[in-house]
Amino acid sequence: MRVLLSTIGSRGEVQPVIALALRLQELGQEAVVVAPPDFRPWAESLGIAYLPVGPELHGTAKQPAGTVPTPGQRRRMIEGTVAEQFAAVGSAAEGCDVIVAGGALAVAARSVAEQRGAGYVYAAFAPMTLPSPHHAPPVFGLLGDKPADGTIDNPTLWARDAQRWNALWGAALDAQRTAIGLAPAGDVRRHILTDTPWLAADPLLAPWPGPSELDVLQTGAWTLTDHRPLPPELEDFLDADEPPIVFGFGSMRAPEGLARTMIAAARALGRRAVLARGWADLSVDGAAPDCLVIGEVNQQALFPRAAAVVHHGGAGTTTAAAGAGTPQVVVPQMFDQFYFADRVDRLGIGSAHPGSNPTVDSLTTALRRALAPRTVRTARTLAGRIRTDGALTAARLLITERG
Repeated sequence: MRVLLSTIGSRGEVQPVIALALRLQELGQEAVVVAPPDFRPWAESLGIAYLPVGPELHGTAKQPAGTVPTPGQRRRMIEGTVAEQFAAVGSAAEGCDVIVAGGALAVAARSVAEQRGAGYVYAAFAPMTLPSPHHAPPVFGLLGDKPADGTIDNPTLWARDAQRWNALWGAALDAQRTAIGLAPAGDVRRHILTDTPWLAADPLLAPWPGPSELDVLQTGAWTLTDHRPLPPELEDFLDADEPPIVFGFGSMRAPEGLARTMIAAARALGRRAVLARGWADLSVDGAAPDCLVIGEVNQQALFPRAAAVVHHGGAGTTTAAAGAGTPQVVVPQMFDQFYFADRVDRLGIGSAHPGSNPTVDSLTTALRRALAPRTVRTARTLAGRIRTDGALTAARLLITERG
């Protein structure tokens, strides 16, 4: 069987589909990933066939905060990405038996599957991105959206969300479908998500709340086993003293002065710090023996040796910290990160920072909660219940149900 995996997004979207591609290959199937160009060298180093689509995303983490595109800019962006996706996914789909869309921005995947006569699966990476009466739809801050004030019921909010999808994506999607001989999509969100989506998230950390109109199949998170050793400099730092607090914001834009705030909070608690630069290129002024700045490393090797992890709340980082049994502080910035912050807090495996722009005092307070003995015990206890077989489960399902 040949499977095409399509996604648009940062590492939080690309790493899961690469994990699934690797599992498919281990089971003797063919897999090709179509995703942003930033991750092509990494994927190809793992032996994954990879076709880039769209512009590089790395620079988005350094764009000024609060920038909202004008309606004209938004329309051009949407028309551009839809056209590029149809071209890239259409080209890569030759001979494919099934196309998997990872995340709702993989707009062309179902149409190409329909044109090719291939199977189609949609996979979400967080429950709150799928319509349900039990939660509100995600908020797209980059489009100028703001959270609802709590006076409107969830079904109404989801109905408005569907209207927004149609308004934003309908014309561009239908223009491309017409060009390849397909009828208009109709309800855009339902067209992409289908009535039977998969949920690639851990059942303990991010359970599907059901019941709902959707028939959701939860596979577990699609995690990628990382065998890379830690850099010698990091190993030496870890061995030199008590476990440090690890700080990182991954591919996210960081609030102004975040690095200084993080280091100051660690020092306020008498802790050493490891600061991951991430796409925002976080750094500190001058060298200090209690702080080490690092690039991208193996989280699965680093997190178990940390006293706590402070991060943005991406699905992958949250799952990695939970699986390591290390308490965490989530400082959410956008989209599903607020959901994961709430889940970490509710499970008692860390704390959710109140707001997206921490001060030294607010972050120190959140860290004290995360480092409390009860939180540490809970994080360690629940770590053994975090599943690591989600990608294998999904791969086997594709083979048995779509092969």
